[in-house]
Amino acid sequence: MENMFFERTLSETIKNATKTFPVVLITGPRQVGKTTIFQQYQEPERTYITLDDPQIRALAQNDPALFLQTYKTPLFIDEIQYAPQLFPYIKMAVDKEKRKGMFWLTGSQQFLLMKNVSESLAGRAAILELQGLSQAEKFRRKNQPFLPENIENTTVFLDIHDIYALILKGSFPELYANENMDWNLFYSSYLKTYIEKDIRDLTNISDESLFIRFMKVAAARTGQLLNYSDMASDVGVSVPTIKSWISLLETSGLVYLLQPYHNNITKRAVKTPKLYFLDTGLCCYLSGWQSVETLSIGAMSGAILETYAVSEILKSYLFNGKSAHIYFYRDKEKKEIDVLIERNGKFYPIEIKRTASPKESDVKNFNVLKSLKLSAGKGAIICFYNQFLPLNADVNIIPMSGLG
Repeated sequence: MENMFFERTLSETIKNATKTFPVVLITGPRQVGKTTIFQQYQEPERTYITLDDPQIRALAQNDPALFLQTYKTPLFIDEIQYAPQLFPYIKMAVDKEKRKGMFWLTGSQQFLLMKNVSESLAGRAAILELQGLSQAEKFRRKNQPFLPENIENTTVFLDIHDIYALILKGSFPELYANENMDWNLFYSSYLKTYIEKDIRDLTNISDESLFIRFMKVAAARTGQLLNYSDMASDVGVSVPTIKSWISLLETSGLVYLLQPYHNNITKRAVKTPKLYFLDTGLCCYLSGWQSVETLSIGAMSGAILETYAVSEILKSYLFNGKSAHIYFYRDKEKKEIDVLIERNGKFYPIEIKRTASPKESDVKNFNVLKSLKLSAGKGAIICFYNQFLPLNADVNIIPMSGLG
């Protein structure tokens, strides 16, 4: 990982989208490489503008028409969330000129961006989401959308220490591009910037230390069913406040709420989503894990491993420009399937297990799909076994290194 340049899987989708849509918008958290991924394919004629610059931002906010006269297309506008006033004018420019690839946009506040895009640029914009480096990207391999039946065997085997080292380090490109980066300093600075730039923009939080406490409480619950009441009690705020703050983390692309699967037959299915942090390094920092050794055997070792696997599966779809139809299943009898991927009418069940000795009993709950009258695809148990093998006729063993 000595080279500063990381080929991002999403690059190919960006190229195609630029040839197909007038506007390409990349959303995602701060510092995941949204600006960099565009700049790597920067055409010489495209002007780059960042709304982090206060003067340029003021022009965009106060006189968007003059802004678009000043900066001609093709145009790359970074941090577009600072000037939502531009969206109607971008729409007018697109409708007038009807050219592909006129605008590249990035932004790190997904909710506000999506609201403005749906109002102004529906049908005119390709909306893509970037997260931190996937496992495949870290090892310079291409990601494919994850399905248990089309995993390519990889020569890289990652043992338990390797995987927990990746989990602890996290996925922000800066941590891999700069091997001398201080991990604690990076995450403490990241939190400070996140709260000062994103959270203050989105809501009025008078007590920043209370919000940090909330983030720590949320991080300790990664991989668990979302329980607003318990969190409100631990943080010392109301349930509506916790709901609002969870929504902020989701809006910022820091957490993902995995929805439970239920249909007309699943009367006893749990209807509560599960909470997952999308960067395991940030989750470890917030919950106080400082070493690979303590993390891999500690109280959160199972939950953080599941968090890592779910985020990798999610990235494999996002980075290929595809919607991720992924769920989990749990019912009142505590029968649970960690991940259900829905693809082309089939449901692929996945168990994520902190073991190097997978057994048939580990996937016994996969038979729930029959009672739900769902068409089952090939299942998988993702674990620390050191090679790809069938567990049985319906389930494959996939090493953690097979996540990408």
